[in-house]
Amino acid sequence: MRTPILIALLLSASGGDVAASCINGRVLDANGNGVAAVRVSDGRQLVASGADGRFGFDAPPQAPVFVIKPAGYVVPAKGDGLPDFWRLPDAIDCTFVLRAQPVNRDALEVLVFSDPQTSDLREVGYYRDDVVAPLQGRHAAALGVTLGDIANDDLSLYPAINATTAQLGVPWLHVAGNHDLDAGDDDASLRSFRAIYGPDTFAWEEPEAVFVGLDNVIAQPQGRPGYIGGLRPGQFDFLEAYLPTVPHDRLLVVLMHIPLFDAPAGRETFRDADRRRLYALLATHPRVLVLSGHRHTLQHVFHDAGSGWPGTQPLHEFNVGAVSGAFWSGVADEAGIPDATMADGTPNGHATLSVRAGGEYALGWHPARVGAAGDVTAAMALHAPKRLRRGAYPAWGVYANVFMGLPDTRVEFRVGDGAWQPMRRVEAPDPRMTLENARDDLADVLRGRDRSPEAVPSTHLWRGALPTDLDIGKHRIEVRAFDRWHGEQRASTSYRLEAWP
Repeated sequence: MRTPILIALLLSASGGDVAASCINGRVLDANGNGVAAVRVSDGRQLVASGADGRFGFDAPPQAPVFVIKPAGYVVPAKGDGLPDFWRLPDAIDCTFVLRAQPVNRDALEVLVFSDPQTSDLREVGYYRDDVVAPLQGRHAAALGVTLGDIANDDLSLYPAINATTAQLGVPWLHVAGNHDLDAGDDDASLRSFRAIYGPDTFAWEEPEAVFVGLDNVIAQPQGRPGYIGGLRPGQFDFLEAYLPTVPHDRLLVVLMHIPLFDAPAGRETFRDADRRRLYALLATHPRVLVLSGHRHTLQHVFHDAGSGWPGTQPLHEFNVGAVSGAFWSGVADEAGIPDATMADGTPNGHATLSVRAGGEYALGWHPARVGAAGDVTAAMALHAPKRLRRGAYPAWGVYANVFMGLPDTRVEFRVGDGAWQPMRRVEAPDPRMTLENARDDLADVLRGRDRSPEAVPSTHLWRGALPTDLDIGKHRIEVRAFDRWHGEQRASTSYRLEAWP
């Protein structure tokens, strides 16, 4: 973790350690007129612009100053394609420009990326070709977010990564991850991130939803690992001032890198006192969704009283899978891009969030390369034995890794035109990943630059026992899952029954 030369020069050009100039500023419209009642913050203090668009803080800001974009407005893009909604605290000109833009849509569509985690320009190319390029001109999103670990410690890659992301043509918000840190103590750990992305704590408002981004990586340089999940006193100052103003008819979306739940269970990976304090603030809002990353698996967690959540309804946290999957590992395809399937059997890719007026939302997972790894569809991956002995004890099963599966998701299978039968949810490694581990173990030469990860139990895996009393020959297996947000999803594979001499 280091401050690259490019970012150090940017910081030097901005004035370095000179006294803050952004204690006062102004919010203007496209015609140069003041815009009133726009909130502005430094991630701790919260003020509003007056009738002439002017604002002022009581104390000099110690972090980037940002405007909370109101619903029905847009902010211009900077030269790097990122939204121009922030200034470093020592900026000479602390003027923000907003342009009114009426919103006419059925729903707000959001692209959700987590952990691109590129280590070098080759991996930036994977990010471009595997995830970004297939989306260009094919998405309807009005906003994009990245949930941390933008780079993998080499922060000089930020400009190249941003140039790739900017090809999607929408405002893009970023929160920091543990691989976006500079060396040193917590106070200095986001020097590079702030120079490029500005605020590490921010808010952004749309008619359907309000987004709050939080850097929740507390650097602990002397510890192992060198960080823990949590929040700082200044962030709570901001949340306590801002959250009571969020309209209750909008979805409140909290963006963070480290999940709120402890993983592995039994070890504090998010400071419990901070989690409970955040819970208390979020529980006053009727519609809350937490989006987190970091784990390089895909999982839904519903926080309830058992985990200290005080709300009347469980708090939904979607722990988003990684753009880089298993850190860009595995066997490369014909284009030279590693398989990158995650340890729980989920293909690398991106998520989407769709929010309608009133705060109703839908989530989706979109594999980077549907069909590139055998029996894989956009919704699930199947595994079944290729051959079984006719009449054998039916001890072998078909497995369905339903990527967006929830604990109560209904998953069924049938063989041929037979009756649909329920599949049983199991917490076990995906056999596809176990098989890939075995192939790596048995290979005489390296199959890729980095091996696929060791398979871990998946939270979205279902099993059904295959019948062996059917006719000799090939039999089609069909699986259907009933997705909470997208309805019935199907996939199919096959197996053969053979006679033993």
